[in-house]
Formats: sequence, structure tokens, C-alpha cells
Amino acid sequence: AGQEEARSLAVTGSVFQMVSHGLLTGALFLLSGVLYERGRTYEMSAYSGVAERAPVFAALTGVAAFASLGLPGFSGFIAEFQILTGSLGPEPIATGLAVLGILLTAGLFLRALQQVFLGPLRLPVAAPGADRPFPDVRLHEGLAIVPLLVLGVVLGLAPRFVLDVIEPASRAVLELLAR
Repeated sequence: AGQEEARSLAVTGSVFQMVSHGLLTGALFLLSGVLYERGRTYEMSAYSGVAERAPVFAALTGVAAFASLGLPGFSGFIAEFQILTGSLGPEPIATGLAVLGILLTAGLFLRALQQVFLGPLRLPVAAPGADRPFPDVRLHEGLAIVPLLVLGVVLGLAPRFVLDVIEPASRAVLELLAR
């Protein structure tokens, strides 16, 4: 019974992770689109100190990045906790590798945030004689990004309404696989 419960927890966490990932990655893609629209390049080395010019953009990107890493209070935490807790007993080596992947991702996210948002201001080179403005998040951009992050927080603080839908389906899938 313990193995079955662990598997059910891991499967429920995996489905919850799909929901969380859709919200948070959607926000990150929109934010990267904002960066590209301003600088016309995704090359991180072309940017530095952007938080000075666009503090709301920096804050939203930081929230999305930390939410994506699975910090407590965000939907990713609920998902990762369930997946890792349910997987540890049945698959300790794979779970350890997954934790290593999470730590590597955290390091890369922190490096990217530091590169783009901290330090002296550096923006991509504009056309000769043209100034490259870097406005903060515009209203229409915020209206697309903020609801995704809010849902990531709501699901991180009150996941039960989604878990009530996922858990019975997870049990049904596991019963079918057990036949």
C-alpha cells in the first residue's frame, strides 16, 4: 500500500507540475518576449543593469524565475514536493538526479538574473545615431503576465481545488496501469 500511495502522490504531482509549468513558463516566455521587443536580441551578454531602467520587468521576471524553481508559496513547490516525495522510496537514484537537475537549474536562473538585471546599465547597440529606449512593462504586457503569476501563487497557497480534480484521475490511471 505504501508503494501505491507513493506512486499516486508522484503521478498527482506530475500532473500538477504540468499545470504549474504551463502558467510559469508562459509568463517566462512572455517576459523574454518583452526583453526581445526592447533589445531585439536574446543574447544575455548584451544586457546588464536592466533593473535600473525597468524595475517592474525585473521584479516580474524574478518572481517568475523563483516560482519556476519551486520555491514555497508557488505552484511549482507543491508539484515538486509531491513528485520528489512520491518518487524517493521507489526510485531513490532517479530522485537524487532530479534534485541535482533542480539545483543546476537554480544556479543557471540566478546567473541569468544577475547578468541581465544587475551591474552597470548595458543595452544592445541601436542603429547608428538612434537611442535605444528600454521602457518598463507596459499595461498590455502586464495584463498578460501578471494573471499567470497570480495563478502560480494561488495554486501554491491553495492547491486543493486543483488537486481534487487531479487525484481521482491519477488513481484511475494507476489502476489501469496495474492491470
